[in-house]
Amino acid sequence: MEKLVVTGPTPLKGEVIINGAKNAAVAILPATLLIDGCCTIENLPNISDIKISCEILEKLGAKITWNSKNSITVDTTNIITTKAPLDLTSKFRASYYVIGAMLGRMGEIEVGMPGGCKLGARPIDQHIKGFELLGANVTVEKGTIYAKAKKLKGCPIYMDIVSVGATINVMLASVLAKGTTIIDNAAKEPHIVDVANFLNTMGADIRGAGTDVIKINGVEKLHGNATYSVVPDQIEAGTFMLAAVATRGDITLKNCITKHLESITAKIIEVGGNVQDNGDSIRVWCNKRPSKANIKTLPYPGFPTDLQPQMGVVLSIANGTSMITESIWESRFQYTEELNKMGAQITAHGKNAFFEGVKKLSGAPVYSTDLRAGAALVIAGAVAEGTTEIYNLEHIDRGYEDIEGKFRKIGAKIKRVTE
Repeated sequence: MEKLVVTGPTPLKGEVIINGAKNAAVAILPATLLIDGCCTIENLPNISDIKISCEILEKLGAKITWNSKNSITVDTTNIITTKAPLDLTSKFRASYYVIGAMLGRMGEIEVGMPGGCKLGARPIDQHIKGFELLGANVTVEKGTIYAKAKKLKGCPIYMDIVSVGATINVMLASVLAKGTTIIDNAAKEPHIVDVANFLNTMGADIRGAGTDVIKINGVEKLHGNATYSVVPDQIEAGTFMLAAVATRGDITLKNCITKHLESITAKIIEVGGNVQDNGDSIRVWCNKRPSKANIKTLPYPGFPTDLQPQMGVVLSIANGTSMITESIWESRFQYTEELNKMGAQITAHGKNAFFEGVKKLSGAPVYSTDLRAGAALVIAGAVAEGTTEIYNLEHIDRGYEDIEGKFRKIGAKIKRVTE
């Protein structure tokens, strides 16, 4: 068993280069199935979710060549099966993008129910609704999704709730469909725009990504033979921004899009941090105890649910009582029990958590309950007095490339140990 051992407190100072966005990359890789040919994808984060995505593509018949640790060439000329490996697709949430891509490419797919972090009920009803409106027949039996269509046809689709996954999945299924598809009440996250940009680079006709109405004019084929670079990771950037505030540090983030970080920037300033926007980089520093604040997670451009646990660390040591309202996932406060082991005073009830700020945290053995909770515990370890041992690293490795290396570079006393 591996664990991270963090000794604090340490103000984190220096520069961090942000990797490509996990949430974009795990959708762009399945999108390559729509291309009858090759393409090269650069700025891929080197994380376990990407490696599993590549394994799934290979099992379907794709040929993958690693050009470097952050660049691959994918050849999807010879897709040999419509059965995705159940043992791999059940390991992470974004495996469901294979459904939309394979429906568009082959008109048929069999895939296991997606896995991933246990954040409560995460239904895929909006995905299925979209596929069925496009003309597919979808059934779910014994943990397996079967989807089949003679020919997908474009149509208007209204999303009953704003869903990032369903927006991307329907977009994938619509690219090669006959006619025009209009997704109304679409999600607007940066990685949706990135997936649309990737598909358009390969010959798709998608308009309006980043707004709540996306129009997809079906094309006969995607040509490939192009190179695409994944957008910088908004969530990784936000994680280090909040680490600077929590540890009273000074961190400059390179390779980021500052516009994507506006909701985080606003809250950092509210709690007493400082932010300097340099266009393609951003500097965050703080030299005092954070102030209290109230947070509500919302779809983009609101405060991201994926930065809620990291913000929770900041509020756990803030001056006064703060509240976080989680409006996206029902079980995202599991990490608060781990912070309480470190001396925090947090009370979570349903969708709300109340943070009675304490002056310091103390090191303790803690368990990563999901991907972003794991990152939050790394920050807490840098804040806390003494030694913190963090377990369940498989969650963290799903979304952060070399997290201990990046934290060590900015001064954290952190090491990965095998027990």
